[in-house]
Amino acid sequence: MVMDTSLATPEVVALALRYPTEDGLGALTIAIEALERGGAEREMRRFASDIDGKPLHEIEEMFTTTFDLSPVVAPYVGHLAWGDSYERGGFMAELRGAMREVDVDPEGELPDHLDPILRYLAATDEPIESLAPVLVPAITKMEKTLKKADSKNPYIHVLQAARIAAEERLR
Repeated sequence: MVMDTSLATPEVVALALRYPTEDGLGALTIAIEALERGGAEREMRRFASDIDGKPLHEIEEMFTTTFDLSPVVAPYVGHLAWGDSYERGGFMAELRGAMREVDVDPEGELPDHLDPILRYLAATDEPIESLAPVLVPAITKMEKTLKKADSKNPYIHVLQAARIAAEERLR
């Protein structure tokens, strides 16, 4: 798999929020190596170090337990901000439209999932206004929840990198 090494930090973090595959983990490793030095890069290197040498099935199980089936952390920004309310629906509709404008495909996820949101942040110069007040607090909630549930989970580093990348991008 050929990897574009010019990915923006939010895109690299988004790669780690996808279901792990051999190719995907290989691409992630290459992308992490190409990141500019900084807080998000440091956290992504920690994540890579924590999963290095683990069999794929263990990483898959860790991902699924953390984010997927009966997850420890629900990676849905709108859900964390508003639950399943009307406001979340409006937020998702606005995100979907904004993502469409910059050719970001949610790839089967809801638009308020952290993966497509990070890819959207990398693709736009002007993120929608409604994102700034909810994104960092939602990621911070995800971090705290995961740390409380499993303080040694490598995905804590991914969430920390996501928060740092979002803070930098939304300044």
